[in-house]
Amino acid sequence: MHSQEELKTYLRVAMRACRAAGRLQMASFGKLQKVEHKGEIDLVTDVDRQSEEKIVGILARAFPSHGILAEESPPSSGESGYLWVVDPLDGTTNYSRGFPFFCVSIALALRGRVLAAAVFNPVLGELFTARLGGGAFLNGRKMRVSRQGRLDEGFLATGFPYDIRRSRKNNLDHFARFAVRCLAIRRAGAAALDLAYVAAGKFDGYWELKLKPWDLAAGALLVQEAGGRATTTGGNTWRLKQGDIVASNGLVHDQMLALLNSRGAVGGRAARDGDRAQ
Repeated sequence: MHSQEELKTYLRVAMRACRAAGRLQMASFGKLQKVEHKGEIDLVTDVDRQSEEKIVGILARAFPSHGILAEESPPSSGESGYLWVVDPLDGTTNYSRGFPFFCVSIALALRGRVLAAAVFNPVLGELFTARLGGGAFLNGRKMRVSRQGRLDEGFLATGFPYDIRRSRKNNLDHFARFAVRCLAIRRAGAAALDLAYVAAGKFDGYWELKLKPWDLAAGALLVQEAGGRATTTGGNTWRLKQGDIVASNGLVHDQMLALLNSRGAVGGRAARDGDRAQ
């Protein structure tokens, strides 16, 4: 069992790495970037790689026996069982186009269990942190999820997978169902920041499919430590290697799961009641 003091030590280094990467990103934000394609709509920039190099350097120097799983590099296993899970720049497409919604995401896991998390939004200077059993914080102030219990008044977030053009499991059917049932949906393009905003009570819920550990590890702990709930789309407890997630304030969670697992035509009473402004 880890003491909160141990977790604070790990978290302080993660916070330092987040801020260092954030400074690097803001120094180049809005300037012309060299952009490459990893897939049809999956991008990477030089700043992604530079941010990852900065973060990995800080973590490796502080904890040389720890493994690191980062988006742009081959994984290293380490010798201790500890694993840092790093997304150096979540929201690369946004960043490359000058759209100010992106973040740094760093989490520490042991045998698949996330112990500490930091998500940094450098545009607004928002540093979200959490320790297992120690709560979740935004710039040092304790966070709590929202108290909205009605899905029809829910403010939700989601995203779409990179294979949206080729796969039928692309979240468009779920999006259509939620669009006529909730207050509004946002698709801003950075999963870790969406999850952080669920933890902070800005969003009431979030769901997405086919993500990677570095997209979800830190944000899922933020939600849980802020009093929310994180599961798979089937309702099982979310684990580090699972790519589908539903995260919420807990109060709308079962309603979200029911809609995600519903069958039949899109629409229903909410659609017939009139148009909603999305």
